[in-house]
Amino acid sequence: MKKNVKAKNFILKSISAVAVGFINGFFGGGGGLICVPTLERIYKLETKKAHATAVSIMLPLSIASSIIYIISNKGLNFAYAGAVTAGSIIGGLIGAFALKKCKSSFVRWLFIVILFVAGVRMVI
Repeated sequence: MKKNVKAKNFILKSISAVAVGFINGFFGGGGGLICVPTLERIYKLETKKAHATAVSIMLPLSIASSIIYIISNKGLNFAYAGAVTAGSIIGGLIGAFALKKCKSSFVRWLFIVILFVAGVRMVI
């Protein structure tokens, strides 16, 4: 019985990992929107650890996706990528320090609000 549960758990974790990678490769950094809930629910990580882990997961995924776009010479604007990367590094550092100081419940609710607002904006 335990072997069957472990096998199902492994399959679920594998499928979720592929889904996170696909979403990130297809939509860009949006993989984090799937990665955080996956880490919380499937991998049972506490909210702040899930957010921190998602950030570290997104870097190699984004690099891998960028390599594909660079090789195919389609849709990559180096000037914009450089400008946004510079600002994102500063924002990422500020966000990482802020995450350390916030309570998990606040982080969870803030994430929910941001997802909701993003969803509404996409519909409108």
